Amino acid sequence: MSKPLYLDNHSTTPVDDRVLSKMMPYFSEVHGNPSSIDHIHGNSALKAVKIARNEISKILGCKRDNEILFTAGATESNNLALIGAYRKYQSKGNHIISTQIEHASVLQTLEYLKSEGAEITLLPVDNYGRVSIVDVQSAIQENTILISVMYANNEIGTMQPIDEIGKIAKDNNIIFHCDAAQAVGYEDIDVYKLNIDLMSFSGHKIYGPKGIGGLFIRSFMPIIRINPIIFGGDQERGFRSGTLNVPGIIGFAEALKLLSKESEVINKRNKEFSQKILKALQKQFPQIKLNGDPTNCLAHNLNMTIPNVESKALMLKLKHKLSFSAGSACSTIKVKPSHVLQAIGLNDEEIYQTIRIGLSKDTTDDDVEYIIYCLSEGIEYLYKLDNTHFT
Repeated sequence: MSKPLYLDNHSTTPVDDRVLSKMMPYFSEVHGNPSSIDHIHGNSALKAVKIARNEISKILGCKRDNEILFTAGATESNNLALIGAYRKYQSKGNHIISTQIEHASVLQTLEYLKSEGAEITLLPVDNYGRVSIVDVQSAIQENTILISVMYANNEIGTMQPIDEIGKIAKDNNIIFHCDAAQAVGYEDIDVYKLNIDLMSFSGHKIYGPKGIGGLFIRSFMPIIRINPIIFGGDQERGFRSGTLNVPGIIGFAEALKLLSKESEVINKRNKEFSQKILKALQKQFPQIKLNGDPTNCLAHNLNMTIPNVESKALMLKLKHKLSFSAGSACSTIKVKPSHVLQAIGLNDEEIYQTIRIGLSKDTTDDDVEYIIYCLSEGIEYLYKLDNTHFT
């Protein structure tokens, strides 16, 4: 191969050619500001945004188009949902329930909210990375106003029992926020059936552009309100000011539409591919351990601990052949053990021996054979270098 095979699709995905083609006219031909409704150029852009918003809302089971709010990405959506909801409803209580394995954009936002008086409960997970429904129910207090649980984990792929958590929140009149950045497009999500009140998601995880995201805000039974955290132009119903990213929005909608239609076939294929890679490697190196739920997980996720093989050394050895991750790729500054892997029981040594493979919607049988060959070669090389072998 002329360049390394890309296997870091939980971090970001390449833009689908069909998505890019759909976006192109909105960089130059339809270049108006959708807030400038007094002329044709602005109205043309606004019409395109309305169509995109409608397409996204239908896919996610929204009751109204305006329940979809456009942001710069899931990180902003998470910040807006948590800070905005807390500030709006803190007169009713200050307690928030979440889990130990949430994305940093949730955990760090919750940590910040402590400075505004929030009381935070972070629930543990089992060795598969699943939170207990009993723990969720038991954590509820009289002052609980918000529950925030991610749909699928970005490192180990484990999916949470969102339907059951949503019912608990609904039964207790608690707002339920879900970070669904890794699941939207890949899983069939109906926000109303799942009793979700606020949901964050992003374009670049689904073969769309970077710099565009969404936040679902429920407007029906009950009506959910949040306080804005960005001020200026009153765009997006006053919840999020700033000129809309029209090309990004168009690409976002097209990417979600395409992936939603194709996900059943893609997921079936990638589940088979993930299992094939794991079985082939475990046959040669029996002590390799799968992390995450083996059944209730994202089909394209494969998180493995390879005893006595440093993940960074393996990445360096294979850097011209495979591009994969040693853990969550959202932080590029700090090198520290993954909080997700710690939460499921791995020690620091095991964490630094863990890799994450994120397959693509375009992964082929030949790619799988190449992945197995390269990983096997790299692992064997490092074992010989270290004069250590599996027994």
